[in-house]
Amino acid sequence: MNIKDAKDQIKKAVVAYMTKDKFGDYEISAVQQRPIFLMGPPGIGKTAIMEQIAQELDIAIVSYSMTHHTRQSALGLPFIEEKNYGGQMYKVSEYTMSEILASVYDVIEETGKKEGILFLDEINCVSETLAPSMLQFLQYKTFGRHRVPEGWIVVTAGNPAEYNNSVHDFDIATWDRLKRIDVEPDYKVWKEYAINVGVHPSITTYLDIKKDDFYAIQTTVEGKTFVTARGWVDLSKMIYLFEKNDFKVDETLVIQYLQNRRVAKDFAVYYDLFKKYQSDYKVEEILTGKASDEIKQRAQHAQFDERIALLGLLINALYERFHEVSDREEELRVLMRVVKEHSTGLKNERCGSAGKELRKMTEELNREISKGRKAGAMSAEQIRANKMSIELIDSCMTMAIKDPENKTKMDVVKESFNNEKKNLEEVANQTKLSLDNVFLFSEEVFGSGNETLILVTELTSNYYSAQFISRYGSEEYFKHNKELLFYERQKEIIRELEKLELEDSI
Repeated sequence: MNIKDAKDQIKKAVVAYMTKDKFGDYEISAVQQRPIFLMGPPGIGKTAIMEQIAQELDIAIVSYSMTHHTRQSALGLPFIEEKNYGGQMYKVSEYTMSEILASVYDVIEETGKKEGILFLDEINCVSETLAPSMLQFLQYKTFGRHRVPEGWIVVTAGNPAEYNNSVHDFDIATWDRLKRIDVEPDYKVWKEYAINVGVHPSITTYLDIKKDDFYAIQTTVEGKTFVTARGWVDLSKMIYLFEKNDFKVDETLVIQYLQNRRVAKDFAVYYDLFKKYQSDYKVEEILTGKASDEIKQRAQHAQFDERIALLGLLINALYERFHEVSDREEELRVLMRVVKEHSTGLKNERCGSAGKELRKMTEELNREISKGRKAGAMSAEQIRANKMSIELIDSCMTMAIKDPENKTKMDVVKESFNNEKKNLEEVANQTKLSLDNVFLFSEEVFGSGNETLILVTELTSNYYSAQFISRYGSEEYFKHNKELLFYERQKEIIRELEKLELEDSI
């Protein structure tokens, strides 16, 4: 199955394992819970989906790569203990707690999250000395005499033997105690993820044209060559940083991530072409509805790969705006929550000083970030929203010092909140106008051809664009959506999306 379906299966299994009866006991005891084993080639996104599941379920996650562990670090160190058996003292061997299990208890103590996922990667590549202990762990959830805490689900992952010479095959008795899920690369599914996390548009438009280059592991006379999903994501991050620092992106950089010379060369050539399109087509003018006749004529007569690149530029520009709207909405949700929690203190504090209640709010949000990072249960978007809220509260502190004493801290916060809400509305209206302008441009230049189909498909499948359209609407989108038979799919997306309640006052 693909990585998206695998994520769904794992998430459902975790929810099922965490289901309790009316007495508060787990329906399936920890010993009876089969560890989940995710089998798939390297760099396909196994670790990423585990982090996403933890964030979506608001539980903690502790991750380890088992290839880095010895028997001692997994089991703990031996020590001598004296025990009384039948009235006679004996010296016996005991073990300290495993580093892995200690990390789980540390996270519980530091974050307060008593449920989580213990994710052990490359489980079938452990050393010969550790292998027997790992088999015992998979069967009984114990390292030595120490057991995984209740409420923590064991999820493991490994690579098939053809990808790793260190793989040890499990016997039937071990396989019969595991819940195995096999996963294969799938570009279409990966692209949904790539767009949501902002993978560089040069990569997604290149792979739209050359899908076979998405994932490839080959053995040649020169050795193994490979391109993985992880390689594309890491390359994307470096491209953004090279562009930010005005460094040249060339084949020398690309091949450090895409270790297949032909693919690296082809992408490096395409990237130069993509940058040329970025310069030639004035995307901002298209988004504001001011595209020149020259740009329209060029797009009309362009080859298909150039049209795909142009669509990539336009869609990426829209996604940046959708992300901004989503970030501002999340910021207001965080702010609304924390203000309501501190409303009494804010109403009782007069202006003229920074005040302790505002400081409490920022300290609370900083603690949330710290705990969220430690637990692995806070997404980058949530962290960013908290930081934006902290920044706004800091500005409220400055205003509170300057404002007259006849105002309360709540008055200052309300004023800032309303200003932020007004800014959100302005950004959302401008984004909606940009979206309509892209459709009008596509309609005028490409008609009802494949380009418009691609545009609607991309907007329908992306979380942030579907979220934006469901909340703010777009006549042009729904018009083409109906024409291209996507309307029912869109209604389903709208039903599934979580509605924000920013209309509430604080």
